Amino acid sequence: MSAFWSRILVAAAGIPLVLWLVYLGGWPMFGLAAVAALIALHELYWMTRTLRPVVLAGYLGALAALLGATLGGADWALAGLMSTLVIAFVIKGGVSTVSVSVTVLGVAWIGLGLAHALLLRDIPEHGVLAVLTVLLAVWAGDAGAYFIGLLFGRHKLAPTVSPGKTWEGLIAGIVATIGVTFLALYEANFLSIPESLVLGAVIAIAAPLGDLFESALKRDADVKDSGRLLAGHGGVLDRIDALLFAWVAAYYVVVAFGAA
Repeated sequence: MSAFWSRILVAAAGIPLVLWLVYLGGWPMFGLAAVAALIALHELYWMTRTLRPVVLAGYLGALAALLGATLGGADWALAGLMSTLVIAFVIKGGVSTVSVSVTVLGVAWIGLGLAHALLLRDIPEHGVLAVLTVLLAVWAGDAGAYFIGLLFGRHKLAPTVSPGKTWEGLIAGIVATIGVTFLALYEANFLSIPESLVLGAVIAIAAPLGDLFESALKRDADVKDSGRLLAGHGGVLDRIDALLFAWVAAYYVVVAFGAA
C-alpha cells in the first residue's frame, strides 16, 4: 500500500476516536493524552538513545504534568515537569547533564504540550470548542500544506531541515488554518471575530514551527520518521509535533483574551 493511502486509512480510523475522547473530556481524554505522551516519549528517547535519557523519569514526569493539568491547572502541570529533575537525579544516583537534559526536554515538549490540550479542554463552557478548534485547524493546515505542496510546491521552505516542505504548502496551510479557526468560532460567543483571526494566525505560525522542530531533531538523529506505529503517518510524535506547539500557543492566547 502506498504511503498516501495508508495515511488516509489511518486517519479515517484514528480521527473519530480522538474526537470522541476529546469530546468526552475528563479522564477519557487524560487517558488519550497519557498514552500519546508515553508513546511519543518512547519514540523521542529511542531517537536520542545515544544520549542515555533517563526514560523512567521522563515517563513519570510527563504523567505528573498531565495529572497536574487535570487536577490543579497550569501551575501544577509545571510542577509535574519540575519533578522530572528530582526523579532523574534519584534514579541515576547523581547528575549527568546530557542525559538529564534530553529527559527534561522530552517532558517539557511532549508532556507540557499535551497538558495544555487538557487545560484548553477544561475552559468553562467552551473547552470542547477550544480544543477541537485547535485540532481541526492544525489538521486542515497540515492537509492543505501537504496537498498543495505535493501538487504545486516549487520553492523549498527549509531544505536543510525538511526538504519536502515548500513555501506554497506553507501559505496554503496558513490560509486553511486561519479559515477553519474562523469558521469554528464564528458566532460561538467565545471569541470575537478579530480575536478568532488572531488565534488562527498564532496557530498557523506555531504549528509549522512545531513540525520543523521535530524535523530538525530527526535530521540530527538521522532518522526519517519517529516510528512506524501509524504506517504512512510515521510515529505518534510525527502526528502530534505541530499540535504540541499549537496547544500551548492557543491556550495562552485564549487566556490573554480573558476567555479562560
